[in-house]
Amino acid sequence: MHPDLSADLCARLREAFLNAGYTADGVVDALGPQAHSALGRGEPEPARRASRDAGSLGTLIRLFLLGDQEPEQDVRKALAGVDIDDAVTNEILTADKNAGDFKAGLDVRPYEDNWWVIADLDSDLRGGAVPEDHVLGVGHASISLARATKRTPVGTLLDLGTGCGVQALHASTHAERITATDLSERALRLAQGTFRINGLDVETLQGEWFGPVRNRRFDQVVCNPPFVVGPPRVDYVYRDSGLGGDDASALVIRQLPAFLNEGGVGQLLASWVHRRGEDWEERVSSWLPRGGIDAWFVQRDIAEPALYVGTWLKDAGVDPRSPEGQRKAAAWLDWFEQNQVDGVGFGYVTLRRTDEMHSQVVCEDLRHAYDDPLGPEAARWLDNVAWLRANPDLLSQRFRVADTVLLEEVSEPSEEGWRKVVARLHRTDGPGWQHEVDEATAKLVAGCTGALSLEDLLALLEFAYGEIDAEAALPIVRDLIRHGMLIPA
Repeated sequence: MHPDLSADLCARLREAFLNAGYTADGVVDALGPQAHSALGRGEPEPARRASRDAGSLGTLIRLFLLGDQEPEQDVRKALAGVDIDDAVTNEILTADKNAGDFKAGLDVRPYEDNWWVIADLDSDLRGGAVPEDHVLGVGHASISLARATKRTPVGTLLDLGTGCGVQALHASTHAERITATDLSERALRLAQGTFRINGLDVETLQGEWFGPVRNRRFDQVVCNPPFVVGPPRVDYVYRDSGLGGDDASALVIRQLPAFLNEGGVGQLLASWVHRRGEDWEERVSSWLPRGGIDAWFVQRDIAEPALYVGTWLKDAGVDPRSPEGQRKAAAWLDWFEQNQVDGVGFGYVTLRRTDEMHSQVVCEDLRHAYDDPLGPEAARWLDNVAWLRANPDLLSQRFRVADTVLLEEVSEPSEEGWRKVVARLHRTDGPGWQHEVDEATAKLVAGCTGALSLEDLLALLEFAYGEIDAEAALPIVRDLIRHGMLIPA
């Protein structure tokens, strides 16, 4: 049996949470910055101490965020108005009848702008490995995808593989109608609870991949698929597809464009193998249908097999030193070796359906650290690609350098003083793009003040410094435009 989180139960929970101040801001205020940071690091004791004088809010913090067992009278007070028997029946709480205490049965936690997310307890709060049908809560991957998603207003949005509903929550800020699908009945039950407790009207459909929305199209599709790379098996439905290698990512990327309206955008997390003798860019590009799709593959990380396997075992609460952990690790690493996999790439994919003849496919690394969310950059990238397609004659255009772009030069000591080793353009906002440039390119960019066309500027530089190769300059200019470093004046 799976929980049935009714509209009435969720409404009463919401009211109790608001009355107690059990919101994202309320938790931070109650714990203080140090204890809250410790809790984020998996260190509960500072939060436990800080919550002692927080009344009903403290009870809810210890119950749902720390996994503590709380006295019945305190739980009933904190959840005033909630039918406690209903909450126990539907797994929100578990009762210790001998002690008369309650513990959390589900992970119900505040998230972002006065939202709450309902998911299964993680391995730490469970005290052991999670079951196969585990529904993952708010995690690094879901937050990363949310930060990488463009938020331009749309009419219809599909959250494919919604899990506990995090992406659909974020979609509610810019989409008029949301459809959320999942293969897992348990995931959909918990996602429905997430939507109801937040007062959202979301269409939920159960089924595999795009099956539930066959013959439908959307303005936007977001997807956090079961992208873990390895043998074709399902240990945990939230991460394993049953397809071998990176076939799950390939399947979504191949099929997604058919479910987009003209101009519609799809965004997803994905993984791809780095196989000996194979270019990862060619691999992922081969997954796309021929023509009609602008695609941007951004590789954020590459993990070597041993690190990859160990990370995912621990993620599920499996000790790599245990007999089970050793058995799973051996089979996983054997599969990597048999398939000549040297590493696993991970990143973001943005797709746009277009009827234009010349679509754009770009694969690039973005493995350095940055703070700004990638969503606005994805929207900018799509706009810049559209501008380049509409303005093929770059020589007649005038450009200016973005205000956030700097020219950085690195020099090393030599017998004649300092010798320049490298010069690079660095955009200091967004994802912090960097381009190494030669002296001619640096002069060209410096001249982009909006006063002269690119053709006139090249002619002026040629007159002042000698021969300038305009054909060689154009690809560089296109890259700088795509990355928002040169802006049409």
